[in-house]
Amino acid sequence: MTSEAQAIGSGTAAVGMHGYSPAARFFHWLTAALVLISIPIGLTMVNVPNLGPTGDTLFHLHRSIGALVLVITVFRLIYRLRHPAPPLPAEMPAWQQSAARGTHWALYVLLIVQPIVGWIATSAYRAPVLFFWLFELPPIWKEDRAFSEAMFRIHMGTGILIAALITLHIAAALYHHFVVKDRVLMSMVHG
Repeated sequence: MTSEAQAIGSGTAAVGMHGYSPAARFFHWLTAALVLISIPIGLTMVNVPNLGPTGDTLFHLHRSIGALVLVITVFRLIYRLRHPAPPLPAEMPAWQQSAARGTHWALYVLLIVQPIVGWIATSAYRAPVLFFWLFELPPIWKEDRAFSEAMFRIHMGTGILIAALITLHIAAALYHHFVVKDRVLMSMVHG
């Protein structure tokens, strides 16, 4: 019996043989969209002076997306721990497999840490954290403007690190699709 037939027969690795499950793909693409929207919003709101009411809207939207990314990433991590990723191609060098796993896990950690750091910084500044104008999240840190500024610097640095890892992640996926011509990218596109 072939390994594929054994996997399908056992029912445990069938998803891994063909790609990511629909739920894993949904979590991935939703997270990607939210982060790729949040980064330019964050850069605009801190680098473009005198935005007026538009600036307030951007801050509220950025905070809302961050809170949503936090919740989605926690659910995504729980799902991932219960439903492991499909195996990487056997012909992929060990260093690339390690880099891929390291990048994925670093993104999980940073996508949890980053919103929490932003929430702490915003709380210490005493700005409201409105969740899509539906309700306000409670402050999770005492008011301390100096601490807030330090946390915002960490938030910015972490954002740059996330952007770098996402760029690496996208470049690796495109490399596998167009150069190596394996199914790494397609396993996340259509399973």
